Amino acid sequence: MKKVLFAAAILTAFSSAAFAQGRQDFVLVNKTGYEISEVYVSTTKTSNWEENVIGKNSLDDGDTRTIRFNNVDKTCMWDLKVVYEEDDSSAVWKDINLCKTSKVTIRYNRKTDTTSATFD
Repeated sequence: MKKVLFAAAILTAFSSAAFAQGRQDFVLVNKTGYEISEVYVSTTKTSNWEENVIGKNSLDDGDTRTIRFNNVDKTCMWDLKVVYEEDDSSAVWKDINLCKTSKVTIRYNRKTDTTSATFD
């Protein structure tokens, strides 16, 4: 009986949200010095961008946002696009293995006018 109660307690400790998380979930960190107004994440296999995953709320410089996938997504390879609020310019990264990435940090270098990203 104790084993059954212990198992029930363990299962209760995990929220349904924890079970619903996709393995592609990641934290997006904005270290560009600019506000990001839109973020798109689409499977590498598609040529169209899906919906803006941050919705109406922009991502200010220094802010982080968790991008969540529902657990039915089996694909690991994704493309990422960010759009800057100031001038609608964008940066794109292709073939990101989100099954092995938990954090994406975006930076902008004013001297070289380039946006880069690290994938941890």
